[in-house]
Amino acid sequence: MSDPAGTIAQEAVLLSASGVSKRFGGVQALRDVSLTIRRGEVYGLIGPNGAGKTSFFNVLTGLYSPDEGRVTFDGRDLPPGVPHRIAGAGIARTFQNIRLFGAMSALENVMVGRHIRLRTGVIGAILRTPAARAEEAATEARAHELLRYVGIDQLANQQATHLSYGDQRRLEIARALASEPKLLALDEPAAGMNATETGGLRTLIEKLRGDGLTVLLIEHDVKLVMGLCDRVAVLDYGEKIAEDVPDVVRRHPRVITAYLGQQADPEAA
Repeated sequence: MSDPAGTIAQEAVLLSASGVSKRFGGVQALRDVSLTIRRGEVYGLIGPNGAGKTSFFNVLTGLYSPDEGRVTFDGRDLPPGVPHRIAGAGIARTFQNIRLFGAMSALENVMVGRHIRLRTGVIGAILRTPAARAEEAATEARAHELLRYVGIDQLANQQATHLSYGDQRRLEIARALASEPKLLALDEPAAGMNATETGGLRTLIEKLRGDGLTVLLIEHDVKLVMGLCDRVAVLDYGEKIAEDVPDVVRRHPRVITAYLGQQADPEAA
C-alpha cells in the first residue's frame, strides 16, 4: 500500500482536497472528493468519460468554485474561483484543448507565461525604464531556457500555429513552467498524440519529476498513467473510488468495473 500507516507526514503534502463537491443544476459533477498530492510525485487522476476529472481540475485551478469542501496548497487555503491568485500561489496548468496564441512565436508564448512573476508593471513597460528592459531581457532568456528544456528551442521564432501538434503540447508545458510553479497540472496532454509523441511526453514528465517538480496528470491513456505515476486516483460519476499506487489501483474491483466490466482482466487496464 502507498501509506501503510494510514497517514502522510504533513510536510510531505503539497496539495490536499477535502470533501470537494460541485453541482451544475441537477448534475452532481463531484461528490465529497478528498485526496492528497505529495511533494515531488507524479499523481494521476483518471476515470471514464463524465467521471468528473475536468470538473475537479477546474476547481483546483480556480475556474470553478466548489459548492462544498476545502483545498489547501503548500499549507494555505486556496482562494476558490480566483485563477490568477491560484497561479500566483504556484499552480500552473495546461488545457485539454490547446490554448496557445497562434499568431505569436513560440518564444513569445513562453514569455507571456512569465507575466505573473513580473515586477515592473504596465507603466514601466510603457516608459521602457532600465528595470523594465532588464526584466524583459531576463524573461526572454528564461523563455529560451524553457524551450530548450522541453526540446523545441530550435522553433523559438516559429508561429505557434505552425508547430506540429506534439510540439504545440510541449510549448504549452514550457509556457506553464514559465510561471515557476510548485505544481504543474496537465489536462490530458497525450490527447491526439501518436505513439512517438506520447513516448516523448513521458520522458519529459519523468525529467520534470527528476528535477523535483510535482505533477498532476489527468489522462485517458491509462497505460501511460499506470507506467508513469507514483500514485493514482480514480473518479467515477463524481466520486473517488480508489487511490493508491498503480499496481493496486489497476486491480481494484470498482476500477475494473468502471472501465471494463466486472469480468474484465485488470492487466488489460
